[in-house]
Amino acid sequence: MLARIFSASTLGLEVAEIEVEVDVVERGFPSFKIVGLPDKAVEEARERIRSAIKNTGVDFPGHKVIINLAPADLPKTGPSFDLPMALGILSASGQLSSNLKKTIFLGELSLDGSVRAVNGILPMVMFARAQGFEEFFLPQENIKEVEIIKGIKIFPVKSLRQLLLHYNEVAKINPLKPIEFLKNTEEVDFEFDLSDIIGQEHAKRGLVVAVAGGHNIYMKGPPGAGKTMLARTVPGIMPAMTEKETLEVSKIYSVSGKLGHFSLLRERPFCAPHHTISRIGLIGGGSYPMPGEISLAHRGVLFLDEFPEFPRHVIEALRQPLEDGFITISRVQASCRYPAKFILITASNPCPCGYLGDPKHQCTCSPGQLARYCRQISGPIIDRIDLHIEVPAVAVNKLTSDNNKFHGKTSREIRRIIQAAREIQQKRFAEVSLSCNAEMGTKEVKKYCHLTLTAKKLLKEATENLAMSARSFYRVIKVARTIADLDEVEFIDSAQIKEAICYRPK
Repeated sequence: MLARIFSASTLGLEVAEIEVEVDVVERGFPSFKIVGLPDKAVEEARERIRSAIKNTGVDFPGHKVIINLAPADLPKTGPSFDLPMALGILSASGQLSSNLKKTIFLGELSLDGSVRAVNGILPMVMFARAQGFEEFFLPQENIKEVEIIKGIKIFPVKSLRQLLLHYNEVAKINPLKPIEFLKNTEEVDFEFDLSDIIGQEHAKRGLVVAVAGGHNIYMKGPPGAGKTMLARTVPGIMPAMTEKETLEVSKIYSVSGKLGHFSLLRERPFCAPHHTISRIGLIGGGSYPMPGEISLAHRGVLFLDEFPEFPRHVIEALRQPLEDGFITISRVQASCRYPAKFILITASNPCPCGYLGDPKHQCTCSPGQLARYCRQISGPIIDRIDLHIEVPAVAVNKLTSDNNKFHGKTSREIRRIIQAAREIQQKRFAEVSLSCNAEMGTKEVKKYCHLTLTAKKLLKEATENLAMSARSFYRVIKVARTIADLDEVEFIDSAQIKEAICYRPK
């Protein structure tokens, strides 16, 4: 008897429908085969399924069992097909009878028949809803990932036995009741607060502008000036994610197995890889391409401390993602495209020893060391960073002063200001697929960035005198647009242009 059960598989963030065909043949010697390009984890499912069915209290057929995972030319990876294959065997052997045409099943089986969590549930549920499926059975541990998904009945499953009782109408499984998405408005206390940093007002202002508009920022200064601490305060001033952004980021973490099977990712990610990271670790890769740090930082921050210490070929790999907002990874087994729209925050010393130009310390670097250090970061990478900030050493009198508490705004107060600026941008880009000023292209800059006559004149003079490239020209306008949003003004004036120009590399 032939049975068909529907499942799904992920390749990157793309989802494919998988048809599990099971045939129990009474003729021939008893055997159990799985075809359709299964990997090792899928092949080993034979022993898990056999034990799970027996320990559930039903019979494993003593005949020839053939399972085909269609389409046959698509590689099948992971243990998520255990549950649909077990149901297919029970259906083909006449121990389960039900209409399963509009239903998708996913889950890994334990030897005792319990269902374990799997990766990639969130994008697969969203795919099933888009394809018109009515029901989705998934592991109980994965329900937090899909609690805001509407338009499809989601059933949490603890064990194969529970599923059989459901279809035999002995004990029905109640579908998950979706909850409303609410922005994360909780006042979280972060480890680092901007009010804890003494001095560095120019650097703080640069960070506020960068976060408000989603711009990249480069901080340069001597050791101990506070560059790393400034970067660590950014999570405390990041605006809340929208529902669309929450789902985008959570899908990446779900596929990579980093969501933890607890809930959606509510806070914007902050990734800070060590400078010894490989190129694959940064941009992603592997036989079956998995997301790297730039994709895990999507809609959040990628912080690269000691920027020139990263290998040059690793830094150069950032060129295309910084410009396009996505990364395409091609391998023999597959080709995947992952989103990579992040704020790049980098920090470095002015030279290997860190004291070039410092009036109180003598630089001990040779000309050759300085040349090699500077060559690590190419011009095209520098040109793709919107804000360049000098972070000088903090004066001794500020550090030793009895009244050294910063009386400015706290991270919580600044976050509200940035949130207001982001809401202005969301209204501006309501009709286009943009979320912040940094994502604007040339067409959008011309449409949404209106300059006064004095601002146009000032920008023209600066472009000629500073020999700015066309990319730099438009990036200055985008930064000025963000400053105008922080000032809550519609037109960009010369004051905003002046500040934006100050952030260009000297």
